[in-house]
Amino acid sequence: MLMLAACVADCQPAGKLQAPELIELSQTHSPGLRAAIEASFDAKELKNGTAWVGQGPAFFFAVEAATAPMLVIDANMISAMQQVPGEDSVSGPVLWYTAAHIDLVGKAHQFYYLVDGAKFGGSLDLPAFGPLSYLQPGVPSGKLSEKLIHTSKIYDGMKSEYWIYVPAQYDPRVPAAVMVFQDGQAYIDRNGEIPALSAIDNLIAMKKIPVMICVFIRPGDISGAPGTPTYNFVKGHADKWGRTLRDAMRSTLYDTVSDRYARFLRDEVLAEVGSQYNLRQDAYSHAITGASSGGICSFNAAWQMPDYFSRVLSWIGSYTNIQWKEDSAIHDGGQDYPDKILREPKRNIRVWLQDGSEDMENPRWGSWPLANIRMANSLKTKDYDFHFVFGRGTHNDAQGAAEFPESMIWLWRDYDAAKTEQEFMADPAEKGKPYFRVAIVSRASDE
Repeated sequence: MLMLAACVADCQPAGKLQAPELIELSQTHSPGLRAAIEASFDAKELKNGTAWVGQGPAFFFAVEAATAPMLVIDANMISAMQQVPGEDSVSGPVLWYTAAHIDLVGKAHQFYYLVDGAKFGGSLDLPAFGPLSYLQPGVPSGKLSEKLIHTSKIYDGMKSEYWIYVPAQYDPRVPAAVMVFQDGQAYIDRNGEIPALSAIDNLIAMKKIPVMICVFIRPGDISGAPGTPTYNFVKGHADKWGRTLRDAMRSTLYDTVSDRYARFLRDEVLAEVGSQYNLRQDAYSHAITGASSGGICSFNAAWQMPDYFSRVLSWIGSYTNIQWKEDSAIHDGGQDYPDKILREPKRNIRVWLQDGSEDMENPRWGSWPLANIRMANSLKTKDYDFHFVFGRGTHNDAQGAAEFPESMIWLWRDYDAAKTEQEFMADPAEKGKPYFRVAIVSRASDE
C-alpha cells in the first residue's frame, strides 16, 4: 500500500494501478484520481468506453462522456457513474468512474454504457477471475525456464521458442504428467490476461490436478530456412492469403489436419524436454490445449495420436477450412472434423470445448460458433466424454481464461497416478441433455 499512500499524498501515481488501488482512491475522493486513471488506462480506451480493470469480483470502470453514463453489466443496471473530482477546473472531456462488484467469478461477463439513453462502448469479454486464478497463501510457486529454442527436422529447420514450467512438487524420481500449451507465450505472465501459472500451482497443491510439467510453445519461424519444402509451402500460403510468413507458419502448424504437428511435439519437443525431466509416457497423463487455431491444433493432435494425447482443452477452436486442400496430400480440413467424429472409429479422448455466440463469421473460412456447435453435437452423438461451454463472447481468450481452473479440474478429474490408462466414458449428466441448437439473432425480426 506504499504506492497508494504516495499517490494519495502527491496526487501523482507512479504508474498503472490495479482495481483495489483505484477503488480505494475513488472512495477517498482523492484529487489524484484523474492522474491515476490516466496512468492506468490508454487514452483510446477511455474515449471508446472500453477501459476497465478487475481483480476477483472487484472492478473499476472509467469513461469519457459529455453527460453522466450509466454502467450496465450483464443487462443489469448499475448506478450512475461519478464525475472525477476536480473536473470543473480541467479542460477537455469529462471523465467518469465507478466501482462495481461482480458476484459470479470464474466466468466471463459483458458490459456497456448508456449515455443519454444510447448504448456506448463496452465489451462482451469481461473476465471475472475466481480465487483459484490467484496464487493462494502458502501455495508454493513453480519455476519457469528461460526461453528455449528448438530447431525442427520435421519442419525443415523451423525454429520454435518454448518455455518449461516445473511445479514446486516435482520429484525427479517420480515421472510427471505433461501438458502442452499452444501459443504458449500468452500463458507465461503470472499477472497477464491468462493467469494460468497461479491456477496450476493452486490446483496441484489442492491435488485437483497431478504434478505436471507444462510446456508453453510459440508457433515457429521458418524465415531462416528459405528454399526448403516447408518454407516454400508457407510462403505460398502467405502470398495467397495476404498473411505474414510467421502467421502463415502458425496456420500451417495448427490448422492442418494431419499427424505432422503431433509428431513434431512427440518426437522433437517433448523428447527434448524429456531429456531434462522425468516425464510420463502414457496418453492418460498427457494433455494439450490452445485457442483459436491452437484449439483445433490441440484436438487434432489427440485425434491423430490418441495413444499419446488423451485430454484436450480447446478455446474458440478454428474448426473451419483454413488449411483445406492447401497441400495436395491433405484432403480434410478443420471443417470436416464434425463429420470425421461421426464416421471414424471413436478415439479414447476427453474434450472440453469453449466458444461464444459473437465469435467470428468469416466469408472465406466459415462460422466459428456454428463449427463449435457441430463439434459438440458430433461428440455427443458418439458418446464422447466432452463438455461444451457456450457464452456470448467474441474471438477472445477471456471466457476460457476465466474458466481455466474449472476446465482443468474437469479435464483431470478422477486422475490416478497409479494408472496408465482409462476408458473415457460420457458423463451420465450429459447423456440426458438435448443437443445444442441455435436461434437466429442477427437478422431483423421481419426477415
